[in-house]
Amino acid sequence: MKTGINRKAKLHNVKLHVRKDDNVVVISGNDKGKAGKILKVYPQKCRVIVEGVNIRKRHMKPTQSHPQGSIIEREFPIHASNVKKS
Repeated sequence: MKTGINRKAKLHNVKLHVRKDDNVVVISGNDKGKAGKILKVYPQKCRVIVEGVNIRKRHMKPTQSHPQGSIIEREFPIHASNVKKS
């Protein structure tokens, strides 16, 4: 028998104050003060991806198109409460 919290039970649909293609400003966190456009919204997780914000390096394994593999920089989601419309 499993005990603990069911991870899927935590997910819930919430109406967010921002939508895709909105211009927003980050109000807290490492990227505070940066502005950008929302590229993607995850309403179940209350997270958004903002263009040029929360850039992380991602190590990609070798594929036929990139035989040596690569390190790419891409945006990762931030919590929707950390942004406001501008």
